[in-house]
Amino acid sequence: MTFNIKFFTLILPIALLLGATSQAESKNSTPGLVTEHHLKNAYIAIIIDDLGYKLEQDQRAINLPGQITFAFLPHTPHLKHLTHSAHAKGSDIMLHLPMQAIMETLYLGPGALTTEMTEKEFKQSVAESIHSIPYVKGVNNHMGSLITSQEDSMKWLMDELSQTDLYFVDSRTTANTLAEKTANQYQIKNTRRNVFLDHELSRPAIEFQFNRLINLAKKNGSAVAIGHPFKETLDVLEEKLPQLEAAGIQLISVSRLIQQQTIQKNALKNHWRTSQSLTQVLSADSLSKESQE
Repeated sequence: MTFNIKFFTLILPIALLLGATSQAESKNSTPGLVTEHHLKNAYIAIIIDDLGYKLEQDQRAINLPGQITFAFLPHTPHLKHLTHSAHAKGSDIMLHLPMQAIMETLYLGPGALTTEMTEKEFKQSVAESIHSIPYVKGVNNHMGSLITSQEDSMKWLMDELSQTDLYFVDSRTTANTLAEKTANQYQIKNTRRNVFLDHELSRPAIEFQFNRLINLAKKNGSAVAIGHPFKETLDVLEEKLPQLEAAGIQLISVSRLIQQQTIQKNALKNHWRTSQSLTQVLSADSLSKESQE
């Protein structure tokens, strides 16, 4: 009986503290965000890349239902009209920043970052590309298998982004990418691409990748997909997106998904710290009991 009284005397303050902390977090949580008490929910963000060149095709992408995020290439002819259309929907708008790939034959387009640039040229080009995108909230890389694996280039990019409030999404066009790691070093809000929807341009392949996206979100709490305004991709998304709610999946913007991932990471840290504290209390009580015996 002595052990039980001492045990509950030690545990009660911890329980009260956890309860108070939980109530405070609930009161201070951002409206519209799911708190760490609802981590069983699954979230996805879908980014449509390469927008700005083809008006009709790109407008069809913008007309997709739900909170799709749209990534525009800089200095493109239909940029102003299309970004206004996407902004009117309340969608996140991103800069799809061209970067040199390992295959030099690929066309990069205006605003491209290359290994031949000096630091000043590199950063000036990034700034000009950012300013070319109305309502911009974030940046992801267009190609970039070479540039994203270069330490200096990623430091220059993240140093420039650190002067803004923009987030970064690592498109992960190479396994050697340093983009996500460097963004973390510069404390830039960021996430990574988990699925390419249309790497293989056929309806069965796109449907397979879409289902893979859903399964990853259910397993990990969230997942990010990148697709393009191809007819096949848009056909699949127009059919599948209205089915997400019934499947228990929430489609949200990239900016909200990054917030959710931060909440989930903090919840896991808090859970680990609480477990460690409880273990220490039980160990201390056990040692105290042994010493009395």
